[in-house]
Amino acid sequence: MKLSLSRVRAAFAVLAVGFAVSACGYNTIPTLEEQAKAKWADVQNDYQRRADLIPNLVATVQGYAKQEKDVLTSVTEARAKATQVRIDVSDLTDPEKLKQFQAAQNQLSGALGRLLAISENYPDLKSNQNFLALQAQLEGTENRIAIARRDYIEAVRVYNTELRTFPGALWAATFFRDNKPMAEFTANENAQTPPQVKF
Repeated sequence: MKLSLSRVRAAFAVLAVGFAVSACGYNTIPTLEEQAKAKWADVQNDYQRRADLIPNLVATVQGYAKQEKDVLTSVTEARAKATQVRIDVSDLTDPEKLKQFQAAQNQLSGALGRLLAISENYPDLKSNQNFLALQAQLEGTENRIAIARRDYIEAVRVYNTELRTFPGALWAATFFRDNKPMAEFTANENAQTPPQVKF
């Protein structure tokens, strides 16, 4: 059975168009968007890991520093607030929602800093193996959060740049009109103020 010349040409044309579309950047915007969403999932995972460590840390400190109730309460309340502020991947284009999420996480970071600072007043707590292990896990988690945030910021930068530069801007204006730039993390207001060291 012979194939007609027109069918061969049609098949070749379909293959050529498919190759041209795949090579010209059509898939770049959805690919970069999915990469940014995956990086956001990493950020959320690390924040959840931190939230999961906090009850154990609070319970350990509570056994040693009963009079530090206000600090323990502020950590518990900040954790509750931070876990209530959720951002779905569909909200990543809303800078205000990301700002609210970031504010809740920053409040929790501040409360944790005060909690860890009170350990200086309790030598027994500072040498407690549970406290030391939890503190090490928390420090590791904070590092993971910083790396995940950095990776998310870079993925969003690449995605947002693709939406605004050639040839991505052509695809964004035609086939991906619903795709909006994603919001990035911003430095909190105190980030520019150097910490005060007192001796």
